[in-house]
Amino acid sequence: MSRYPSNSRIQIDTGETPEPRYDYADDETPDDDGDGLKLRPSNSNVIENLEPFMGVKVRRRASRLRDYIGDYLDVPSRPHLMKILDKQGDRKVLFADKVMKFTGSGKLKRRLLLITDFAIYIMDPETDSLKRRIALAAVETLCLSELSDNFFAVIIPTEYDLLMASTRKTEIVTVLVNATKSASDFELEVSLSNRFEYNAGAGQMKEVQFEEVEGGVRTKIVQK
Repeated sequence: MSRYPSNSRIQIDTGETPEPRYDYADDETPDDDGDGLKLRPSNSNVIENLEPFMGVKVRRRASRLRDYIGDYLDVPSRPHLMKILDKQGDRKVLFADKVMKFTGSGKLKRRLLLITDFAIYIMDPETDSLKRRIALAAVETLCLSELSDNFFAVIIPTEYDLLMASTRKTEIVTVLVNATKSASDFELEVSLSNRFEYNAGAGQMKEVQFEEVEGGVRTKIVQK
C-alpha cells in the first residue's frame, strides 16, 4: 500500500492560522535527543479556523491577501544560527520559525525550523544547536491532510521522515515547493490524504489518521 494513498497536485496559496492547541501528558520524560512532551489524544488536538489550500480546502479572503514574512526568528541577529549556516555554505534564509516536531516515540519537541535555498535545518531552540540538516534535493513528497489541522510530513526516502506541526504550515509548504523548483527544477509533490504513513526512524513505520469531529479535527498516530 502506498505511504500516501491519495495525492493531489495543487496550487499553493498564502495564509495564516491561529495558534495551535495541544494537549500534553502530565509527565515529561527525556527522549533520545533531549527532553520532550508526549502528545495526549484529544478531540481538540491542533485546531485551525483557516483552510490552507485553494481547490481542496476553502480559504477566507483575508488569509489569501496576507503577505508572508518568511524569517520570524530574525536569524541574522542570532550569531549561533548564522555560524551554523555559514559552516554549511548557506546564507539565504527563506523561512525560519518555531515548530513542534514529533519524535520516533511519539513525543512533541519544540524546535526551530529553518529553510534555505539548499536545505532544511532543525535546531534546538534552547541552545541554537543543529539537530539535523536535510538537503532539499533529498525531499520527495510533502504529506498533509484534507482537513483543517497544522500537521505536515516531509518524506525523505534516503533517510527517516519528519512529522511536524505549525500554524504556518501553508507558508512552509509554499517555501519548500518554490525553493525545490528553483534549486533543481524538480516539482515537489504535495500529497493530500486523511491518512498517510511516514518513517519515524529506527525502522518504525507509523500512520497519521485524521478525522473531522465536532469542534475540530481528531488526530491519531498509530504504529504500523
